[in-house]
Amino acid sequence: MKNELSDLARDLIAVRDARDRAAFGRLFDHFAPRLKAMLLRGGLRDGSAEDVVQDVMLAVWHKAAQFDPHRADAAAWIYGIARNRRIDMARRRPLAQPEEMPEIESLEPDAAQILALQQEAAQLGAALSRLAPEQADALRAAYFDDIPHSRISEMTGLPLGTIKSRIRLGLDRLRHELRKIAP
Repeated sequence: MKNELSDLARDLIAVRDARDRAAFGRLFDHFAPRLKAMLLRGGLRDGSAEDVVQDVMLAVWHKAAQFDPHRADAAAWIYGIARNRRIDMARRRPLAQPEEMPEIESLEPDAAQILALQQEAAQLGAALSRLAPEQADALRAAYFDDIPHSRISEMTGLPLGTIKSRIRLGLDRLRHELRKIAP
């Protein structure tokens, strides 16, 4: 293996010093399939790997004067060029654009919604006033004041079952009352 690396280094030096086309052909034959495999494993598809290999090998031809066998092995130098070309290609690729977001409707109620809510609130208030006072009081405490049933029981001194029954009966009456109003 040591001999193969020195042959590659000698070929690269021949390209560097004498622009030896035969040496470049040997480098191309050796590295092109290996670079392509590396780039395919790295995620390049649709012919991009072949384009990068061509670009890398062209850079090897033009930049061979920069090769120093004392600083790097021929393979490491060429793979470094390939890595940099792959990074450059990824940077030039436009970022994926997110799909256009649909316009979000305003969370602010419009005038018609405000009027409808006011009418519904008035209808609910009227329906509550027609309930038995103990049912209306239990519903207001549970739903308007957000007091737990057990706390309402403690506050009134009534059993929990009684509070739950008043709330259930009150809700049933409200449904019945509001059903008449709803279109």
